Amino acid sequence: MSDEDLGRPLTAKGERQAERMAAWLGRQLAATTRVLVSPAVRTQQTAKALDRKFKTLGELGPQHTAQALLHAARWPDAREPVLIVGHQPALGMTVGYLMSGEARPWTVRKGGVIWLRGRERDGVMQIVLHAALTPEMI
Repeated sequence: MSDEDLGRPLTAKGERQAERMAAWLGRQLAATTRVLVSPAVRTQQTAKALDRKFKTLGELGPQHTAQALLHAARWPDAREPVLIVGHQPALGMTVGYLMSGEARPWTVRKGGVIWLRGRERDGVMQIVLHAALTPEMI
């Protein structure tokens, strides 16, 4: 990914989508949610729409892997919820890995949210799909 792409801002449509999703997330997220964001300009703009503190991590940039994303989120050991504002294909590969146990590419639409929860049942980690939304659905 080029420096030019990292510096690309959201379009007007992207800004509207970020505001819509941020309003929904603001009603859903726990106060303790850690927000982790890629250093790309458009992800920074998206995170600012949440009106919460967030941490910028280079390992969430567009060129990084699902493994880097999971490590940044401290999965599965984190005790607090984590929201990641990142990029395809890493987001989709991460969702695919968590849902199937294999790094499979899942499509995550621009501005969309995939909300997963982990829980342990009978000593086995289970992944629960809590929500899958696009801004148009809200």
